[in-house]
Amino acid sequence: METAELIILILSGFFVFGAFATYLKVSDWWVRVFDFPRLQISVMLIACIIAGIAVYSFTEIWHVAILVACFGALIFELVRIYLYTPFSKKQVMTYTGKDDQNSISLLVSNVLQTNRNSDKLIQLVKKYDPDILLTLETNKWWEKQLEKIEPEMPHTIKKSQKNLYGMHLYSKAELKNTSIKHLVKPNIPSFETEVMLNSKKSIKMYCLHPRPPFPTESDTSLFRDAELLIVGKKVEKTDEPVIVCGDFNDVAWSRTTRLFQKVSELLDPRIGRGFFNSFHAKIPFMRFPLDHVFHSDHFKLVKMKRLSSIGSDHFPIYIKLYYDSSFERRQEEPDADGEEQKYASEIISEANSKE
Repeated sequence: METAELIILILSGFFVFGAFATYLKVSDWWVRVFDFPRLQISVMLIACIIAGIAVYSFTEIWHVAILVACFGALIFELVRIYLYTPFSKKQVMTYTGKDDQNSISLLVSNVLQTNRNSDKLIQLVKKYDPDILLTLETNKWWEKQLEKIEPEMPHTIKKSQKNLYGMHLYSKAELKNTSIKHLVKPNIPSFETEVMLNSKKSIKMYCLHPRPPFPTESDTSLFRDAELLIVGKKVEKTDEPVIVCGDFNDVAWSRTTRLFQKVSELLDPRIGRGFFNSFHAKIPFMRFPLDHVFHSDHFKLVKMKRLSSIGSDHFPIYIKLYYDSSFERRQEEPDADGEEQKYASEIISEANSKE
């Protein structure tokens, strides 16, 4: 075997494994990390296919076999990310009216705790004038800096922490029945609240930032997955308008986030519109959609945009939604079947047993 053939074989085998690994119901970080780079793996598989065609003589059966495996893995990856391209049907309808009484806008920003460019975030808040600002990784320093926006956004929920999981919410609208939860881990907070629109309609909101599966954070995705699915189960039980937002430390197309969406029956405004990659802001080739806003079928999308960098490793995400109860049932909701519901419950039970 020639050296070039061996290199292509090893690389092809690695990326084929990466494509199919997360299809397994395994929560180990070194398996689940392959959820993230679907687009990047697709590019590398194309490169392996081109290199194989150029180098292989096709006198050996494995020459054909490895290329077939690469083609199969490429198709599998493209199917997973296809929904998040403009070629797919939009899951959320577009609203083009002018009624602001029933609209709600959010700016979600993982600020990076060590980042000191608070003025850049404040400038974005002034420019886009969101009804709600959710910040993640915010500690006491960030809390102090963001006092500048409180005259315009006086309703707040604050949870400063030093462990990269602090969370702050600032709102123009009144907040009711607010609580800070620790759904899985005692040092990982989440928010639950009700936001009052100008029309006095109440919207249930959940804000999340679970721990990612990565060696420096957690050797398993179990607790992240369980936190998302616990909220999904809560949302499933209500007919109220709901928004779930935050840094999920998971990509939109992963098994877990798709399962969360099915269990909760929430809609994803990115489907049919684009990736809206929010991380990593400083590494263009390694970008993934980690910051999410899901909502019930009571809303249409007015606008969604990835904003400019504030010096964090995440880009902020801005979204504006329009509420109207008549939208309900006109937009097709995802739905979990019995097997998927059972699997979600098993994940939650396993996480609770290990906590």
